Amino acid sequence: MENFVYCSPTKYIFGAGTENSVGAEAAALGFKNVLVVYGGGSAVRSGLLDRVKDSLTGAGIRFAELGGIAPNPVDGPVRKGIEMCRAGGIDGVIAVGGGSVIDTAKAIALGVPYSGDFWDFYAGKAKPEAALPVGVVLTIPAAGSEGSGNSVITLESGTKNIKISLRTDYVLRPKFAILNPELTYTLPPYQTASGIADMMAHIMERYFTTTQDVEITDRVSEGILKAIIEEAPKVMAKPDDYQARANIMWSGTLAHNGICGTGRKEDWASHAIEHEISALYNVTHGAGLAVIFPAWMTFMAQYSPGKIAQFARRVFDVAEHDDTAAAAEGIACLKAFFGSIGLPVTFAELGVPDPDIDTMVRRLHENKGEVIGGYRPLRAADTTEIYQLAL
Repeated sequence: MENFVYCSPTKYIFGAGTENSVGAEAAALGFKNVLVVYGGGSAVRSGLLDRVKDSLTGAGIRFAELGGIAPNPVDGPVRKGIEMCRAGGIDGVIAVGGGSVIDTAKAIALGVPYSGDFWDFYAGKAKPEAALPVGVVLTIPAAGSEGSGNSVITLESGTKNIKISLRTDYVLRPKFAILNPELTYTLPPYQTASGIADMMAHIMERYFTTTQDVEITDRVSEGILKAIIEEAPKVMAKPDDYQARANIMWSGTLAHNGICGTGRKEDWASHAIEHEISALYNVTHGAGLAVIFPAWMTFMAQYSPGKIAQFARRVFDVAEHDDTAAAAEGIACLKAFFGSIGLPVTFAELGVPDPDIDTMVRRLHENKGEVIGGYRPLRAADTTEIYQLAL
């Protein structure tokens, strides 16, 4: 196990009806005037947005609104939000939605005190040091952005969309996150399933590591993965199963708040590889990960099957003693699980029957560097093979 510092300063308010406490939580942080960021029409149709606004008004907090944030969020609304905050004297940002909304809110919060272009942080030209405080009312368990310091935004530049993940230790971690499982009852099945794949991928990006003797963190990761696999069929069969929804929702937070990465090097190649798919074809991120992660594992099993075999035995109870055979069986189990909840495991099933692999590989390494990944360094020939394995 390696040395590490772990700090998760987000306050989590979990349970039924907790969205009504957003005003009190914002007031406790000293907010006077906030920007409420939200996505499509569901927050409006469900009455959630009105409840959030009523709670803020009851706490004496003024607010402005920025809606219409789309999946795979882009820079345009971020720039608009920054202008609104500066012009309106905004002192906090509250995201009402899932990962795309939260990531947009974080980017806005980061851009307000910065004199340059907020994209400088995503392009690696500037280091995040200050941001407006962010609060969250979560509606989609998936990205884990409610408990992380990360944000993913796509820069729209002509016909070339550049999708980049920004990772910070503390600057962008939300000050509070409100999680009511009831708010997830009406999610479409595909969105629920895609969220499940996303949270599993967040764990596996950390789990597959070259760091030795991280047994405690391994067991935490394996336990959450097994719980997700057990609870997922329940929420797919009965969307209003509160207890199953609650377990899935909390899993999504634990998957990405850093606890599963303590004491070890992380990988993150699969996320980078998938980002080029969703940037080019605008597919759902979690669904893209369901296609890429088994392909990545298949590639890695040729070289380092040991940890994949451990995953197979501990998560899917594979009995095979040979590591290579166990790894292959574990990958098959993962693909079967994804298929059982309605997710694609090939490009064709994802709706991209003829992907432009050359373009994705070129853009991947332009954005992320000549070598990516921590489990095994990947160059262009390697990432090309992984994309091909996903065919």
